[in-house]
Amino acid sequence: MSTATPHATRDAGKPADDNGVPSFEAYGDGDWSSIAEEAARLGEERIVVNMGPQHPSTHGVLRLMLEIDGETVTEARAGIGYLHTGIEKNMEFRTWTQGVTYCTRMDYLAPFFQEVAFCLGVEKLLGITDDIPERASQIRVLLMELNRVSSHLIAIGTGGNEMGATTVMTTSFTAREEILRLFEAVTGLRMNHGFVRPGGVPQDLPPGFVPEARAALVKVRHYIGQLELLMMENPIFKMRLVGVGQLNLAACMALGMTGPVLRSAGLPYDVRKTDPYCGYETYDFEVPVAQGADAYDRVVVRLAECHESLKIVDQVLERLEKGSGPVMVADKKIAWPAQMAIGTDGQGNSLDHIKEIMGTSMEALIHHFKLVTEGFRVPAGQVWQTVEAPRGELGVHLVSDGGTRPYRAHFRDPSFNNLQAVSMMCEGGQLADVVVAVASIDPVLGGVDR
Repeated sequence: MSTATPHATRDAGKPADDNGVPSFEAYGDGDWSSIAEEAARLGEERIVVNMGPQHPSTHGVLRLMLEIDGETVTEARAGIGYLHTGIEKNMEFRTWTQGVTYCTRMDYLAPFFQEVAFCLGVEKLLGITDDIPERASQIRVLLMELNRVSSHLIAIGTGGNEMGATTVMTTSFTAREEILRLFEAVTGLRMNHGFVRPGGVPQDLPPGFVPEARAALVKVRHYIGQLELLMMENPIFKMRLVGVGQLNLAACMALGMTGPVLRSAGLPYDVRKTDPYCGYETYDFEVPVAQGADAYDRVVVRLAECHESLKIVDQVLERLEKGSGPVMVADKKIAWPAQMAIGTDGQGNSLDHIKEIMGTSMEALIHHFKLVTEGFRVPAGQVWQTVEAPRGELGVHLVSDGGTRPYRAHFRDPSFNNLQAVSMMCEGGQLADVVVAVASIDPVLGGVDR
């Protein structure tokens, strides 16, 4: 009894091996679109592929359900929820100040933005927005803009690595390391800082920080220049990114996109300009935009934003160097009581502060204990506060019932909204372009799932 190979009918007349299986030459010079059309005409079953949630190129625990026809993606759906931490719910059971320690861990690549957004919201509820010391706002701006650069470097570096450009990743991470050293000098930590507090920041910059920061910025600018030389006119890089993951302005508006994805479509929307906070209206900077609305232009926008952020950092350092003053609101019923210092066992309360509250002032000790353990009361009400995070508009909705803890805390994370664009960016494109499209969104799943 003779048996036909599965390819016998479809590949009749094409070069084949002894078993009747078409050889490589059968398709070597063919046009892929004609092969795909033939597969569709024959009614072949399409394949559904799970990309993630453990895939290294999904920028976190993201699951992509891809239906493919050959190498063409016919349907793409994002599956989230694999990284739920319950941060927003947990914040309801902690004091307003302790909430900073929770929200800083959501988007772990942009912790300062979440801390600032939360604290600005609390300060609005307290009615002390205008009482925040200018130096505290300057330190907040300094940390946020350095954080924006470090976050963009991760986006560019990991995106390059996923396409096989390892040098892009190593250069980006080397530049980011300079910024993380500055964070560690100020807060004692490289990430998850919990440094910004309602009313200001707990301590001033350490001695010698400004010249140290300026020296680091020279290195960061050098590495960013290297990245631009490596990528922007590289023919392979442009072949992989130009025209991939396109999302025009109308689609961005319909999906609620913000950040570099929206600005790559030509709209210069930036919360720092439209609704300034922390004194951003006093700084000189531009909002970079592009017109191609594709993955390549999102890299262009992020690199341009790095330069603008470093320009803001230079202005902040100049102001910090010339000025001085308090970094926490004067109201002792709100101001965090700690006087931080670096000791042999790490960062903590200074010995002078401990000696004072333990040895000379019972009232100070009681106040310290009550404020740290119980917290301050916030007038009943609700507030909405936004900041411009690296991935787009980050919002926080806080509700107070007049107690020492939030009645409700909810964050609008830009990655969550931006992930809506996955299907529109990927469907109709090639399977290999899914990695590029997702990288151009720059999602962080810690912020998505919260």
